[in-house]
Amino acid sequence: MAGKDVSERLIGLLSVRGEDLGAEWAQRVTGSLGGRVSRAEVERELQEIYTALVAALGAGSVDGHDEAFGEVRALLTELSRNRALQGFTPTETAVSVFSLKEVLQPALTGKDADVQAYLQFTALLDTLGLFTIEGYTRTREELIAAQAEQLLELSTPVVKLWDGVIGVPLVGTLDSARTMVVMEKMLQALIDTGSEQAIIDITGVPTVDTEVAQHLLKTVVAARLMGAECTISGIRPQIAQTIVALGIEFGDIVTKATLADALRHALRRSGVAVSRTAPQAGAR
Repeated sequence: MAGKDVSERLIGLLSVRGEDLGAEWAQRVTGSLGGRVSRAEVERELQEIYTALVAALGAGSVDGHDEAFGEVRALLTELSRNRALQGFTPTETAVSVFSLKEVLQPALTGKDADVQAYLQFTALLDTLGLFTIEGYTRTREELIAAQAEQLLELSTPVVKLWDGVIGVPLVGTLDSARTMVVMEKMLQALIDTGSEQAIIDITGVPTVDTEVAQHLLKTVVAARLMGAECTISGIRPQIAQTIVALGIEFGDIVTKATLADALRHALRRSGVAVSRTAPQAGAR
């Protein structure tokens, strides 16, 4: 059958039971979604897709990539994005398209023309279903990337330790992407607080290799360009041995074993007198 004949026959099949087909389609899709989307919302989405699909078939095409199916693809993009944001699986999303095959099947008369038209219709729905999955995947990737960025922001806090002194406690692996976030947040904090001393604490960094050291050095250099002095704290014995073994040199950058030592140094550099006081009698 020619494309025009197929599309006309499909329009006839889709119009056999009119609203009944749309209602059954919505019922099947709603059931597959476990009731997490209201029947009214599903009916609205599918009715728009159904109308656009019939209009595209009316243009004489059964190729889902044709320009005639542009509106159908746009509606499927919106549907797949909504499903991804709502937390549905790819299978649950694809059912919204593929279930139309089952809905239309009872409308077949058994004629060869109907069978051929139905086979081409299933191929069309396969194309549209794959397009829906691609849209779903893009949305999920965007969500994952956004969440990863948010986690990166949360994992690199900058805190004000004292007037003129900020601290950057690092936990976990320090890679290029995280270094950029650390650098941006620290430099912005230096401006916002008017600080001239910054402490980068690596107590929570499991290992320090050449790459990590380079990231730390870049951060310190950036702070110096802003007129601030950086101190690196959290140099544990194992870290110190590794740095020596790798031949890593921090040059004139001040390093301290603990955050307390680094804070004491930063305060002195800021002109704050630090002294110990004897505990008061009876104090606990």
